[in-house]
Formats: sequence, C-alpha cells, structure tokens
Amino acid sequence: MILLVVGLILFLGIHIVPMFPAQRAALVSRLGENGCKGLFTLVAAVGLGLVIYGYGVARFEGSPQIYDPPAWLRHVTMLLMVPVFIFLVAAYVPSRIRNALKHPMLVAVKLWALAHLLGNGDLASVLLFGGFFAWAVADRISVKRRGPGAGQPDFAAGNPGKYSDVVVILIGLVLYGLFAWKLHTLLIGVPVA
Repeated sequence: MILLVVGLILFLGIHIVPMFPAQRAALVSRLGENGCKGLFTLVAAVGLGLVIYGYGVARFEGSPQIYDPPAWLRHVTMLLMVPVFIFLVAAYVPSRIRNALKHPMLVAVKLWALAHLLGNGDLASVLLFGGFFAWAVADRISVKRRGPGAGQPDFAAGNPGKYSDVVVILIGLVLYGLFAWKLHTLLIGVPVA
C-alpha cells in the first residue's frame, strides 16, 4: 500500500504545482521552461509507475474493504464510463463537446474516479480513485480562478468541423467497446463483467 501512496503523492503532487502560478514561475526561473517540463515529466512518470504497481500489489495482497458496494452499482459504473471515453477523445479533437465542457479531460477524470468509487470499496481503490477525484475537482476550481490564458488551452479558439461531434462520439464509443471487451482485462487485470 505504501507504494501506491508514494506514487499518488508524486503523481498528484506534481500535478498540483500548476495550481500555484507563483511557485511554478519560481521553478521555471530556476530550471528554465524545458527543465521544468523535464522535471514534471520525470516525477509524473515515476509517480504513475508507482501508482500502477502499488495498486496492483495492494489488490493482490488483499486491500481491506472500507465499504461493500451493491452489485448493481457495477452497471452504473459501466454506464458512467461511456461519456468518460467520449470526453477523453473530446480533449484532443476540436468539437462543440470540447467547447461546451471547457476542460473535458478534467470532467473525464472526475467521472472516471466517481464511477470507480461507486463500484470498488477497498482501501486501495478509495485511495486511488478518491485521490484522482479530489485532484480533478481542485484543479477545475483552480483553472476557473486562474482565468483564461493561465497556461490552459483556449478550447473556444478551435474551429470544430461539421461532423466533429459525431467523430468524437464514435471514437469514444469504439474505445469504450474495446476497453469493455478486452482492454480492461489486458491492461488492468480485472474483467469488466
């Protein structure tokens, strides 16, 4: 469990730095823009690796159960995951969906974390998904307070094509289908059904 916690501290901790523009600016002035990006990437990669490995170890060793979600919540989790994949695609493809959500990646992370908190009640899952949920909520609040142009992409500047929303939805649905069919088991080690 300690590897999971250390990984979350590293991964989410480095993602909290942009919430504090003065501290980030001081870091950039000390390391330079590329040095700052390099440090961010390194810490995030190490943190993510520890999160993945630590979560797997914690689940294998038997993470204590905090709450026991009813079986029907698995269906709710699967339903909530449909828009998650659509929003993830929308984060990278100019569309009206992206413009409406403003920060589709943060919306996707919040929904992903909430969906998995509903279906998993063990301590490792609560730490993992609860940590990501708390970070995504805090980051969204921070982005609003920092205002436009504070290192955030201007999604409204993108000119969505006529069929861009259809493309985003179709790609999202295909990814959801692949993940539900095989990828969740292959990548996460847990069958969806």
